[in-house]
Amino acid sequence: MSKVHTLDLKFRGMAGTIAAFLVECGAGELALVETGPGSTLENLLVGIREAGFDPGDVKHVLVTHVHLDHAGAAGWWAQKQGAKVYAHPRAVGHLMDPTKLLGSAKMVYGERMEELWGEMLPVPEEQMVTVEDGGRIEIGETVFVAHDTPGHARHHHVFEIEGEGVCFTGDVAGVRLQGQNYISVAAAPPQFDPVAYEASILKLQAMKFKRLYLTHFGALDDVAAHMEMERLRVAQVHQTVGSFLRAGYDAEKVRRSYEQSERMFAGLQGVVRDADWDLYQCANHTDMGADGIALYCEKRAAG
Repeated sequence: MSKVHTLDLKFRGMAGTIAAFLVECGAGELALVETGPGSTLENLLVGIREAGFDPGDVKHVLVTHVHLDHAGAAGWWAQKQGAKVYAHPRAVGHLMDPTKLLGSAKMVYGERMEELWGEMLPVPEEQMVTVEDGGRIEIGETVFVAHDTPGHARHHHVFEIEGEGVCFTGDVAGVRLQGQNYISVAAAPPQFDPVAYEASILKLQAMKFKRLYLTHFGALDDVAAHMEMERLRVAQVHQTVGSFLRAGYDAEKVRRSYEQSERMFAGLQGVVRDADWDLYQCANHTDMGADGIALYCEKRAAG
């Protein structure tokens, strides 16, 4: 069995919001699933050393999708460590040339861009490996299988460890922080699609995994209950934001109303401390979710 180490990247100094996963693959091989942003690279390196390994021995990096909190440091691993980077066909272009991705992010985050996300280096073409749906990645004695899972993004894979009942889910299984029951739907613009989301969730449900590793955050074993709640939550947030738009709310009122709605629902699920809500907002801010869901609704309304 492969051994998985959950590495806490302590994004913005907050524990338990973004994870990367170091996998012992046998035969002396290591794989890193997710890199986090460039701003947390030093924390990632510390985590690898604390797990008992030399970061220089990591030669395989798998990223679920290209958003900065998942793949922002992928280019560093390719350029500085000679690692191969494995990603979805729709993701490879952004990883080799992140100019457009960074430009879009800068429009959202402005002067906070460097502070939040740090540097994103391009992955050299010779280090980039395109993985198709169902593609198998053999590393040491471990085989990872990629599964196309759009809904959060069209360039999204989950990675199964073949034969072990384990899956690294990126964002498609939602955001559920340690010790919590509340699931926050990852719906940042511009590619949220509830129809594709549900199809991806049903796909994962049919695989009957024993354990999921969420980038936000960590391992969970109540897989069936979690995935069914995630399926219901996607439909719920889509309906909620749609109702705000039909009521004529402007963008800012949609954001505030969505935050209030989610905060109330989270409270019913046991998130009662403001500190815990702040962690959720750090991992998956409701403003991003409101904007992503609203964009989908507006595009559908426009035909």
